[in-house]
Amino acid sequence: MLEKAETHGQTKLLAEPPLRLHHHAYAVKDQEVNRHFIEDILGIPLVATWCERTFRPEVGREVDYCHTFFEMGDGGALAFFQFADDEAWEKNRAMLQEVGGSWHVAFKVTQTTFDELMQRVTKADVPVRKIDHGYCVSMYLKTPDGLRLEFTVDAPDAEKIAAMRRKDAHGELARWLAGDRRVNNDDRPH
Repeated sequence: MLEKAETHGQTKLLAEPPLRLHHHAYAVKDQEVNRHFIEDILGIPLVATWCERTFRPEVGREVDYCHTFFEMGDGGALAFFQFADDEAWEKNRAMLQEVGGSWHVAFKVTQTTFDELMQRVTKADVPVRKIDHGYCVSMYLKTPDGLRLEFTVDAPDAEKIAAMRRKDAHGELARWLAGDRRVNNDDRPH
């Protein structure tokens, strides 16, 4: 964490960065199918359900919706909307490509939680992809509506790796943007 506001070039950074992710929201077709996956299969608790009606400018009328929150250990949440209006659903749902995984939400977990999640999804026949990135080991899977989730366990020397990358983050970005495509992750298995 940054102890005080730092600058890079002419950019003055926030004196205090955001404290944590409050929630990541995503529209789903069926809250119960989603709840079953997130709570019953993954074991992440449903902690709030808000039933609301509000004017939605994308459809030009009031829309009924249900907004659920599944809590993370730090108080942040995965949040989901289900609209009672098909047009509102179509205009709010994510348009995800079938292949590729760049668009995802990642969560840090302990090795014990990682292993338990792997057992849960294997038992439920949920397709999983596991990758050793060197600085962490990740498990990737999709919710019934296609939201890609990543659960990751940091490498034992994660703090040392993070300190190294923090020192060279701007230089490495500038190098890559200038066309130098050398790999700088020597910890990743080949």
